[in-house]
Amino acid sequence: MNMRLYEQMVNAECYKLSMTSKQRAQLLVQKFSELYSEAHCELHYNSPLELLVATILSAQCTDVRVNQVTPKLFQRCKTVEDYASISQEELEVLIHSTGFFRNKAKAIRNTTATLLEKHAGKIPQSLAELSSLPGVGRKTANVVLSNAFNIHEGVVVDTHVGRLSQRLGLVQHHQPIKIEQDLMKLFPQEKWGILSHWLIWHGRRRCYARRPDCKGCELRDLCPSVDQPDIVY
Repeated sequence: MNMRLYEQMVNAECYKLSMTSKQRAQLLVQKFSELYSEAHCELHYNSPLELLVATILSAQCTDVRVNQVTPKLFQRCKTVEDYASISQEELEVLIHSTGFFRNKAKAIRNTTATLLEKHAGKIPQSLAELSSLPGVGRKTANVVLSNAFNIHEGVVVDTHVGRLSQRLGLVQHHQPIKIEQDLMKLFPQEKWGILSHWLIWHGRRRCYARRPDCKGCELRDLCPSVDQPDIVY
């Protein structure tokens, strides 16, 4: 190998490893904007209510499977009242293939009943109110706020976001809430919503949990764990 080229490669690697999390975050915004300009929520929905229900169903289930289930479900239940009044048994049948269907059916019915009781059937537009609903945690609340209302009070942290945040050297934590807090410090608030989509899209298309495609990865020049994905910085 040419000595000059070798020195350039070594210098580039040293710079990558010495880069601060803030510097890396700024460069990732530029890179992701180019790579995934079309990034969006891949759950299908036409209203905040449909997104809330779809997100509850997506727990431990792929978006693809949820999107196969929701057309029939959304045809049967069009309003908050429909979800609150449908029987547990009928709802379980409709969502059975998403897994954990009993708990999900209970959560959907309890959540919509609470919406009627405490929020006049409307979806709350604050993280505190949304995350207090039965079966609705912080992640689900952030999904709904960001995508249905363009309100960014936090960052959605799912398995993809958590995995990539660690591999990219952005965080050192494993707990979702701490990962979220760190990401909120690194990225401007107007990017919190799209950030999760960028990370999820890259996780699904390149940085897989097992055998990530480091060789073809467009972020090789920024990723401190490239070719060594099990090392967390």
